Amino acid sequence: MADVDYGRIIYLVLLLAAVGSWVFVQNRQSLGKTVQQLAIWAFIFLGVIAGYGLWGDIRNTVRPQQSVINSTGQIEVPRSADGHYYLTLDINTVPITFLIDTGATDVVLNERDARRAGIDPDTLNYLGRANTANGEVRTASVWLDSISLGNITDSNVRVWVNQGELDQSLLGMAYLQRWSSIEIRNGALLLTR
Repeated sequence: MADVDYGRIIYLVLLLAAVGSWVFVQNRQSLGKTVQQLAIWAFIFLGVIAGYGLWGDIRNTVRPQQSVINSTGQIEVPRSADGHYYLTLDINTVPITFLIDTGATDVVLNERDARRAGIDPDTLNYLGRANTANGEVRTASVWLDSISLGNITDSNVRVWVNQGELDQSLLGMAYLQRWSSIEIRNGALLLTR
């Protein structure tokens, strides 16, 4: 509070008092109605602030979440609002969210997700090359101890760490082909083992 500009605070208080006095004088015959309208605007203002503050919780409640159908042995992945399918897998026991990309050959981790999974991208040998929509990027091959989805675990899975710009890790066909069936039905991607 050492940087408080008391002159500005006094100015704002005087300005508020002047405007408040003017509103009071102009509306003294219908003061009850004016107070009612001010209360309505205050509630609208508080509602906007509350909505903004709670937007993350609201979005997580409304946004479809990944679900596991145990009785049929299927994994149901709802389509996201952006039209894509996202799946959260445990990579070396760390949850990583992947964009399901049937056009990708391999499982590709971006550097951020690789670090989260316990892989140090700075120590990898980027000997591979991959052609992407953004051009050619260098990649490094890594063998993971485990990839888990629900109660299904695959061990010793080869993935690639991308050295280029990649916002979202990709779940390509190298992992998807481990499932006996992949289908899209009623806005959801169904994986059957």
